[in-house]
Amino acid sequence: MIRIFIGFDARETAAYHALCQSIITHASVPVAITPLHVDHLGGTLTREPDPLQSTDFAFSRFLTPYLCGFEGWALFMDCDMIMLDDVAKLWALRDPRYAVQVVKHNHEPAEATKFLGQPQTRYAKKNWSSVMLFNNDRCRALDHDYVNSASGLELHQFKWLDSDAQIGELPARWNFLVGYDAPRDDIALLHYTTGGPYFEEYRGVPYADAWFRSRDAMNAVAARQLRLLTVAAKG
Repeated sequence: MIRIFIGFDARETAAYHALCQSIITHASVPVAITPLHVDHLGGTLTREPDPLQSTDFAFSRFLTPYLCGFEGWALFMDCDMIMLDDVAKLWALRDPRYAVQVVKHNHEPAEATKFLGQPQTRYAKKNWSSVMLFNNDRCRALDHDYVNSASGLELHQFKWLDSDAQIGELPARWNFLVGYDAPRDDIALLHYTTGGPYFEEYRGVPYADAWFRSRDAMNAVAARQLRLLTVAAKG
């Protein structure tokens, strides 16, 4: 069973569900998907929103090891993504030598804003935390008190680790930054980091067709189930 935690923001509800559909479509093993919805976290996430955070899950992502009881492994993903390959292949890259594994982008965006006019902040290790394989037992520094009090940079720059040597590197195909990374033939995970095609102003972004295919597959399943329920109700 692969435990997957996905950041949830009400403005990107369609993105969340399309990502879930894409994961399930390609998965070869059972997956357990949990939305990190701030309304579900009760007293777990108590910090006030930061004016620089662009999504509701900017900080809740770091509660993943805590929510797992610091046991086993877990995968965190932003919701503005589409899976193109089997998540079991990513899961197979778990390496107990590390506390966390990420794609180590050198991402320096030039624009000042991104989707919905949100600020585009610049900092070292940007987007490293958008996909994280957590070795939960080695992430005990991310307890309730720390996640609710640490600064954004302390969290997103992995200052909660003793050193960067505890950060393992994942192949770049597992967090392809749409609009920034050079095209490649082996993309496993698309990341619409500036804005996804579920926003009207970003419908024409590169690889938008992949997102719409996942959305349409999800809608087709929902429509089929609705037809079956309608037939059953008519007896």
